[in-house]
Amino acid sequence: MDWEPKTKEKFQGMISRIPLFHRRITQDAVTARAEEIAKSRGSAQVNEQDVIGAFFSDVPSPFYGMMVRLLEQTGFDYKKYGFPRNNHK
Repeated sequence: MDWEPKTKEKFQGMISRIPLFHRRITQDAVTARAEEIAKSRGSAQVNEQDVIGAFFSDVPSPFYGMMVRLLEQTGFDYKKYGFPRNNHK
């Protein structure tokens, strides 16, 4: 599936900041989920909202804080899409 170039660039930047041990697992899981989200809205292209939705739906609670920091550091504006939608601590 195609990705918006800027979204893909930010995603790759975020993945590069994830600890090496978790990097591949995170990349595979978030890629698959983002593409599912894009397909569910009838799109042939993954956009920023799809990636953010994938991170918020699939990241385990112990990694939540790190995920939020990395989203912010790589320029993903999750708040404009209404995230977080549930109460993680």
